[in-house]
Amino acid sequence: MILQALVKHYENLAEQEKVAQPGWCKTKVSYAVHLSKDGKILGILTLIEEKGKKKVRSSSQIKVPEMVTRSSGVLANFLCDNSKYILGIDQDGANQRVLECFKAAKERHLLLLRETKGEMAQAVRSFFETWNPEKASECAEVREKWEDITDGGNLIFCMGMQYAQDDPFIRETWEKAREESSEDAQTGICLVTGKKAEISRIHKTIKGVPGAQSSGAALVSFNAAAFESYGKEQSYNAPVGKYAEFAYTTALNYLLAQRKYTFQLGDSMVVFWAESGEEEYQDAFFETVEPKVDNQEEIRGIFENLKKGRPVSVENVVLNPEQRFYILSLAPNAARLAVRFFYQDSFGNILKNLSLHYERMSIIKPVWENREYLGVREMLFETVNQNSKDKSPVPNMAAMVLQSILSGSRYPSSIYTDVLIRIRAEQGKVTWGRAGIIKAYLMRNGNWKEGENYMGLNEESRETSYVLGRLFSVLESIQMDTNPGIKATIRDRYFNSACATPASIFPVLIKLKNSHMKKLEREQGSAKIYYEKQLTDLMGKLDGYPRRLSLEEQGKFILGYYHQVQKKYEKREEK
Repeated sequence: MILQALVKHYENLAEQEKVAQPGWCKTKVSYAVHLSKDGKILGILTLIEEKGKKKVRSSSQIKVPEMVTRSSGVLANFLCDNSKYILGIDQDGANQRVLECFKAAKERHLLLLRETKGEMAQAVRSFFETWNPEKASECAEVREKWEDITDGGNLIFCMGMQYAQDDPFIRETWEKAREESSEDAQTGICLVTGKKAEISRIHKTIKGVPGAQSSGAALVSFNAAAFESYGKEQSYNAPVGKYAEFAYTTALNYLLAQRKYTFQLGDSMVVFWAESGEEEYQDAFFETVEPKVDNQEEIRGIFENLKKGRPVSVENVVLNPEQRFYILSLAPNAARLAVRFFYQDSFGNILKNLSLHYERMSIIKPVWENREYLGVREMLFETVNQNSKDKSPVPNMAAMVLQSILSGSRYPSSIYTDVLIRIRAEQGKVTWGRAGIIKAYLMRNGNWKEGENYMGLNEESRETSYVLGRLFSVLESIQMDTNPGIKATIRDRYFNSACATPASIFPVLIKLKNSHMKKLEREQGSAKIYYEKQLTDLMGKLDGYPRRLSLEEQGKFILGYYHQVQKKYEKREEK
């Protein structure tokens, strides 16, 4: 299903001329070797551009003959390769390994271009026939840019402003060579297209997944007998036709290169696309799954239109809710890629599930908070230590949370337990994001239908755990008003125990409260009356203190505490 969806996407991109045709690819090229008609180097042209406000240096994306997949050994590309193959040099000069690379490139170019007409083909042939890597340092043009051209970037050939691969005679030679190479290839039924085709022995690598090899990692590959069956080696074990292999790798590399339509979640890179290939669907999805402070109103408008059955539009383009939409999460795994998840559904259903998730997450916020929607990455950020250098959430959990949100299924239990653990580790620090996660989890996984009434303080609730949380907040407020400027409150010492084993802690807190109330009576009589009313109301809703609270009850305790704290600050703001 993944490969089929990517092949379909490639065909849409090809129609829009955004990707290369079979036999060709777009790759980053750093320099061009400027040749004379007789193959002499006239200069090294820089193809690196400075982009953006920060002037980031970036190699040019240029269409070149399809490049080979190199895992080990010596294997030369045609007309585009690094300095080892094109010039036979690296940073240290020309050693035996580098000379072998140049020899492979020389043999391939002379073989392919032996009968090719035109000045460009003659120049490339003459270059390989006369160039001596061991005397490269004697060439002033190469010596001048030695460090730059040997840093691993790709090089191509040119004469003036024309690139070698754009020469019509050379293009014709390349296409003919491709046709001849496929005549003796192994054929079979392609698992993707269902048609008889030449089977790809090695699949091209995928680039752009952080943590994977910089040269790229394989999505489909077999490198040991344990993974093979029926004597089929390498990728013949999962027969994919040459066309399908080229199409899916090209489409996936294109998606990963479009950074504005990707985002990292834990150790995974998430890419997404519409079956039609229209970018407006990607824009709308990215806006809703990763909300920014300045697009909250737009997101609200999208969800309201969806709920009321009105057309949803982005940049004046009306989106079809029935449009098929795909989300793929990839994680690095040495020289290979692991698929964390692949989800597909109609675009309308995905937006609907996102909207329901945000409704479950909805909760009263501090007055200074100007975000209405908490994105998935920010949501996962609530589960990690804010003071840690590595703020990455648990990899598997991150991917499972996103998948559950998109599909509308139950959240993974680890998101809930990780939030509780983080709150305990920080002695009761409950942010609005953490409170929202607890509320959403209890509503979706615990079937807590009453949760809709807990966006803010629910003064009518008689749930013991929720009331205990409120009571703890009131007791903390009494302590803070009695001792202004106190550095450590009962939250720092007793929150975790009160949340898990109320019966062992609350009697102690009530005794502390009595001494605090006496001091309030002497210094702030009105405050004593105010707190006595609150305590009477809350104590009247309790039938004693439970010995233990379950994990779900601990979540409600935390919600009660958070709501009561926000009510306290809300009243101060009104005053």
